Amino acid sequence: MIDLLVLRDIARDRGSRYAVAGAPASTRAEAEAALAELRRDRKFAKATHNSWAVLLEAGGRREPVKQDDGEAGAGMVILRVLEGAGLVNHVVIVTRWYGGVQLGGDRFRHVATAAQAYLAARGPG
Repeated sequence: MIDLLVLRDIARDRGSRYAVAGAPASTRAEAEAALAELRRDRKFAKATHNSWAVLLEAGGRREPVKQDDGEAGAGMVILRVLEGAGLVNHVVIVTRWYGGVQLGGDRFRHVATAAQAYLAARGPG
C-alpha cells in the first residue's frame, strides 16, 4: 500500500484549480506507482495535468527525475522545491485542472506554492 498524502484545493486562479500529493519513492517505478494510485481517484484521473518530480538518492548519488505531463516546466519547479528542502526519495505530484484561461508565468508560482504546501503538511523528517 502506498502512503499517499493528498491536499486538495491548494490554489485557484482564473478558473484553474490546484492540488498536491506525495509519497515516499526510492525508485522511478515507486514514483510512477504513487501517480497511478492518485489517478485511481476519478477526479485526479480527469485532471488536465499531473506534474511530478522526485530526487532519487542511492549510493551517495542523486538523480533528479521529473515529468511535466503537458505543463511545460512544472516538473522542474517541483524539483527545485525538493532540492531546496533537501527532500530525497519522495515524489511530489502537483495537479492542475485547467479553467479555460492561460495563466502564463503565474502557473509556476502556483506549482511552487502547492509543492511548498505539501512539504509543510508533511512536516519534518
